[in-house]
Amino acid sequence: MSTLYWIIAFTTLGGVLSALAAGVFLLMSAPRRTAWLPHLISFATGALLGAALLKLLPRAVEGAGVSNVHLVGLMLVAGIFAFFVLEKLVLWRHCHAEDCDTHTPSQEQRDKASTVLILAGDSIHNALDGVLIAAAFMTDVRLGVVTSVAVIAHEIPQEVGDLAILLNGGMSRGRALALNLLTSLTSIVGGLIAYVALGQALEALPYALAVAAACFLYVAVADLIPGLHRRVELSASIQQVVLIAVGIAVIVLTDAH
Repeated sequence: MSTLYWIIAFTTLGGVLSALAAGVFLLMSAPRRTAWLPHLISFATGALLGAALLKLLPRAVEGAGVSNVHLVGLMLVAGIFAFFVLEKLVLWRHCHAEDCDTHTPSQEQRDKASTVLILAGDSIHNALDGVLIAAAFMTDVRLGVVTSVAVIAHEIPQEVGDLAILLNGGMSRGRALALNLLTSLTSIVGGLIAYVALGQALEALPYALAVAAACFLYVAVADLIPGLHRRVELSASIQQVVLIAVGIAVIVLTDAH
């Protein structure tokens, strides 16, 4: 089997398996999904923070080198600004498409806007995973297999969180699963780009990682955390803190192993 076939096979396999594993959540009954959704949003907050600050940004800095750390920071700031503008545009569209006398976006509209952002950020992230898988296979087939397994392992908890965000934004189960699968399969695109132009793809990789981290940070801090603050009772607050910590811990453990 040629290197290209290995890359296509394992980027496809990784995208499908991570999305379907997260989709197991959809098999729950409607009342149980409703009960679990707030907890998964807390978990998703931790997973996004962990992925951005403990995985994507450190790898961006490492890949760019010490002399280019300021460029990574610049891309991070630019990414946050870009996603702020994107969310403004999405909220503006919702506000003018629906009855909105005060032009003040509701929490429901913000939840819908967060789905657009998470789909954009996840597409970038998965494409970058495809670049990493391709680079590994072009080095050694066994290294490619091991790298693919690692990517799948760390993608599953994050895809569960992303799916929860899509459902929280009002999407149907079918549409959420389809879009989650579609963004997962952008790893194939990343793998093909790396195969054709590995040098250029790897050169841009640190800065693309910074943009993906910016999206995850923005969604977690600007969209998810304010929603968590709507529940102020002590028991709910404790659950949120614990689940955010669990989300961070899962990302750390899966990335480490």
